[in-house]
Amino acid sequence: MKLLKESLLEIKKSKFIGLCYEISSTDEAKDIIESLKKEHKKARHIPYAYKINNTAKKTDDKEPTNTAGLPIYNILERKNLNNHLVAVIRYFGGTKLGAGGLLRAYSEAANKATEDI
Repeated sequence: MKLLKESLLEIKKSKFIGLCYEISSTDEAKDIIESLKKEHKKARHIPYAYKINNTAKKTDDKEPTNTAGLPIYNILERKNLNNHLVAVIRYFGGTKLGAGGLLRAYSEAANKATEDI
């Protein structure tokens, strides 16, 4: 497990922390997500996506359907990143962004976290 890059995005007082890891197994991905949940107890959502060989998984982590996990996964696909996990930690700032705003925020956070990889 290796953290390759971290990015920070702030939109309407919500913080989106994008993290990109190089991973080699689904167990590794699960361990990373578990440790992020322990480390960021006050975060509202931690959606993520990963791709390992022919295995892929994505989750919106209670955000509206396909506004978080899918845009993160699409970044992995577009950049051809295999054996990578991208998680975005969201600290809610009090202003709802709407489905379009969430989709753009998670896409941008994932894109920044995978720059130059």
